[in-house]
Amino acid sequence: MSLESVRAFFAANAPDIHVIITEESSATVPLAAAAHGVSPEQIAKTICLRAGDITMLVVMSGTSRLDNRKFRDRFGAKPRMLGGSETAEITSHPIGGVCPFGLPSPIPIYCDVSLRRFPEVVPAAGAINAAVRISPERMADLTAATWVDVGQDPVSGGDAA
Repeated sequence: MSLESVRAFFAANAPDIHVIITEESSATVPLAAAAHGVSPEQIAKTICLRAGDITMLVVMSGTSRLDNRKFRDRFGAKPRMLGGSETAEITSHPIGGVCPFGLPSPIPIYCDVSLRRFPEVVPAAGAINAAVRISPERMADLTAATWVDVGQDPVSGGDAA
């Protein structure tokens, strides 16, 4: 089970971090922000993408959008978002609960620099009503993520995905 794999991940790697379960759904950025009392920007959304033959997770600020040009420049291919069933198969997490923790097998994880402006972010934790509070740097360290700049420039708008 997805939530249990996330709990097991934290028990093994960061026992001081506890999964927060809310009564209400936190499956979207606005719902998550309301449920956890933070701004939508502070939600760390995780998207499952494919670039050529590589499947990956990109974690970015809740209000950021993927910039196709930056992504192509970094990964050499256009990003293709995976559908819900394929994402769940790869991550074991349902849409709305996708996160870089407790994955069934290793896949590349990237954290967008849009997260670095916050001392703490709130990513999902394997269920549509589960999340954790964590610093972006610690999240990247725990998941062996690579920092990238693939989000739209909030001023120019960029080439959105």
